[in-house]
Amino acid sequence: MTRQHIDIHRTVAITGGARGIGLAIGAAFARAGASVALGDLDAALAEESAAALSASTGGTAHGLPLDVTHRESFDAFLTEAESRLGPLDTLVNNAGIMPTGLLVDEDDEITDKLIAINVGGVITGCKLAIAHLSAPNARIVNIASLAGVSAHRGVATYCGTKHAVIGFSDALRRELVDKGIGVTVVLPGLVRTELSAGNSTPKWLLPVSEVDPDDVAAAVVDAVERERDRVVVPRALGAMLAVMALIPTGPRQRLERAAGLDTAFTATDVAARARYHARLRNDVR
Repeated sequence: MTRQHIDIHRTVAITGGARGIGLAIGAAFARAGASVALGDLDAALAEESAAALSASTGGTAHGLPLDVTHRESFDAFLTEAESRLGPLDTLVNNAGIMPTGLLVDEDDEITDKLIAINVGGVITGCKLAIAHLSAPNARIVNIASLAGVSAHRGVATYCGTKHAVIGFSDALRRELVDKGIGVTVVLPGLVRTELSAGNSTPKWLLPVSEVDPDDVAAAVVDAVERERDRVVVPRALGAMLAVMALIPTGPRQRLERAAGLDTAFTATDVAARARYHARLRNDVR
């Protein structure tokens, strides 16, 4: 996807913007002529990433501290972004985590963190955005997942949070239509970042299930320009999941087991997942 002729004056605040999908989204907006603020719990990395982004694109980018689980921090992030960029018209709620493992082994602390970041952070951001975003053409973009329209062993709580983001986004869109604020929900498949590193998705499925952060970023910019409500990346995987959903539960589960799909997040690369889980324990998302 290469069509990115967004309004050059658009100002964009992005959560979880220091690395991965968030940084790729910031770069895509900057290349399209927008000014961006990258918010992240790792404030130093956010500043470093923003400086590199400005140097590589020639655009305006700032890195700011942000903890999406604290309303005061989120409000301060949006306020500072406005101070540096001018009135905001786009918020991308990208921050999220995906620890893996069976629910019976999931620490309560991790469960609480998943809900606080993946769901609470999105809701808080949207509440604040209603006051901060300037119409016309204001838009909230919530990054969900294709896990929000499917189910996978080893990521039960994660799937639950993404189902919640999709339902929340669809309902919020109806509330904000008269305020001139659009709501886009983005459903990526497996994205090649540390968040999904070490999964054991069958190799035959990777060509239609795995994407790069830049693919998601291009889809986000295009969705904002076209004012789209829902975007699936890649589309082929979304279509496949829609077909699978038509199969009765029993046969579908047997098919998933036979194809090796039911162990993608349980039979993982232990070392790769351990590195990611260590980051989460240290509150580096």
